[in-house]
Amino acid sequence: MNNMKSPSQQIGEFSITAISDGYLSASLDLLSNISPTDAFELQQGAGATDPSSIHINCYLVRGRGRTVLIDAGAGGFKQWGGQLQANLARAGVHPSDIDTILLTHAHPDHIGGLVDSSGDAAFPDAELVVHPHEVDFWEDDGHLGRASERARGNFLFARKVFDRYREKMRASTHDDILPGISAVPLPGHTAGHSGYRIESCNRSLLVWGDIVHFPQIQIAHPDVSIAFDQDPLLSADTRSRLLDVVSSDKLLIAGMHLGELGFAHIERAGKRYQMAYDT
Repeated sequence: MNNMKSPSQQIGEFSITAISDGYLSASLDLLSNISPTDAFELQQGAGATDPSSIHINCYLVRGRGRTVLIDAGAGGFKQWGGQLQANLARAGVHPSDIDTILLTHAHPDHIGGLVDSSGDAAFPDAELVVHPHEVDFWEDDGHLGRASERARGNFLFARKVFDRYREKMRASTHDDILPGISAVPLPGHTAGHSGYRIESCNRSLLVWGDIVHFPQIQIAHPDVSIAFDQDPLLSADTRSRLLDVVSSDKLLIAGMHLGELGFAHIERAGKRYQMAYDT
């Protein structure tokens, strides 16, 4: 990837570029409604050299005088990712160029890149936009008290990140986040999990966040959820409904775990869905 030009799409006035933050590893045992053996075989059949590897995308949106980043990767949290800044630099973007950061949700592989190695804001001039349900969840002491030791670390990290951006944080439920960019509620994965639809000149793209983690498995089998989902049944229902919509509307989609190619269309074949990368 580092020797390649980052995948990009032009949606009217907007240029959208998939910026890789690298990879994280998650056991296939974390998937529900499918056996690890079947999941492994699906990954192998799709050509995955490491079936447990999950790619992390962020999306750079430039247009109408704005430079927007959708999610910020893991930033090296738990040795995950950490390539965002280098890949932004390759795209000619300095952290101070980013004026707005749109969060799909506040899991560490989406917010880790918001702070640098010193714990300071990595994008000091950016406004941080996040759904208020997301902020409320991670800052709720009751949820923190009931969390497992592993999850407790995620709560504390989310709070740290929110604190760094507190003065420039906008909790927004409005559909229109910025001119040409609207928020789309995609419930189930987290309390405020959101996608972002970009529209200009009769073209559209949906950045759908974490609708899938293993696309070659979950697009064909939308009932397969992952342990990271706060509400697995709702997450699966959202996934099924969205796959129907984007395939019927032939809507270009982007997702944080779609893979390095970053952009795809969903096609329906009988009762099954399949993904075709848009390159």
